[in-house]
Amino acid sequence: MKSGNMANMGCSVTVRRVGVVLLILWLGTLIYLWGVRWSKRNTVTDKDIAAEVAHADFALRFKAVQNATTGSELVHVVVASDENTVGGMIALIHSIQRNSKHQVIFHLITSKANVDHVKSWIDGTELKRIIYNVIEFPSEWVEGKIKIRGGRVELASPLNYARFYLPRLLPNVKGRIVYIDDDCIVQGDIYELFTMKLKPGHIAAFSDDCHSGAKRVTGMQNKFIDYIDFKNEHVKNMKIAPSTCSFNTGVFVTDLSLWGKHNITSQLEYWLSLNVKEEVYGNERGGGGSQPPMMLVFHDKYSKIDPSWHVRYLGWTAGTSYSAKFIESAKLLHWNGRFKPWGRASQHTKVWDRYFIKDPQKKFLPVRRSN
Repeated sequence: MKSGNMANMGCSVTVRRVGVVLLILWLGTLIYLWGVRWSKRNTVTDKDIAAEVAHADFALRFKAVQNATTGSELVHVVVASDENTVGGMIALIHSIQRNSKHQVIFHLITSKANVDHVKSWIDGTELKRIIYNVIEFPSEWVEGKIKIRGGRVELASPLNYARFYLPRLLPNVKGRIVYIDDDCIVQGDIYELFTMKLKPGHIAAFSDDCHSGAKRVTGMQNKFIDYIDFKNEHVKNMKIAPSTCSFNTGVFVTDLSLWGKHNITSQLEYWLSLNVKEEVYGNERGGGGSQPPMMLVFHDKYSKIDPSWHVRYLGWTAGTSYSAKFIESAKLLHWNGRFKPWGRASQHTKVWDRYFIKDPQKKFLPVRRSN
């Protein structure tokens, strides 16, 4: 009996030892795996992330970028375009990607018919490594709310009003974004524009248009009276001076949390719908479109963008408005107006061509004088 008890005790000790060894091995494995994961997390670069997640679902991609670049600045850029201007969106994306020193997330808003085209264009070219999502704009949001009284009929495109609905289109983005029209090219680091200071109480930043250069190109004074009908009673109640300097809404910086807090979308929709019932804007020299409502809503709530970050009116005339040296030094170029950089009669097309990537499906073809 005594020897039997000894044997049982020896067996029990052996089992305990084996258990302890297994526990140590298990803990060691966990520590090792945690260490590898932590090491990878701290050595991964933004380029590695972009390459790894290029074809993944955007929600997963966005989460991966957030987790892997903790402490870094993610620049949110929003571009809206339809099938008629999508080549501009592609060139703009490429220009930002080429000149940015920080991780950029592109939010691309387009029509239902154009969603697959945008995705295939990006994924089938050198842009496939960018971080992006494509958002379909519901045209019914502006159905019956758009009235163009004169000038350019293309300003009635629903995509021209996507900028009114940014918080609704980007529900997961709570902070800053940079909105840029698709007829632009960025030659500087977009991070500089993204991080510009907004004055206390201001919701956005725009570029004033009443400087001498704008007046020379447009032939207008570029005041509110050039865009708004000040005979309208609702406009009169705003107490805005007709001589107030106008501003361009094709490029702006804003905080979507502040946008939502101040119900900016509802305010813009108010003026949009009112202009259908009675003239608020459209017959003035500045024309209609999406700009007048934004001027009325933001007239006392915006800071000014540095002039080098919005050199505009390149599309106002077919003739050259700026010297080649000045164009090369500008950080952002905007072909606002009728003459777009993909058209035969536009100016400074060599700058735009530098960033345009040919459409694999050949649906969008720039028109050049040599064609």
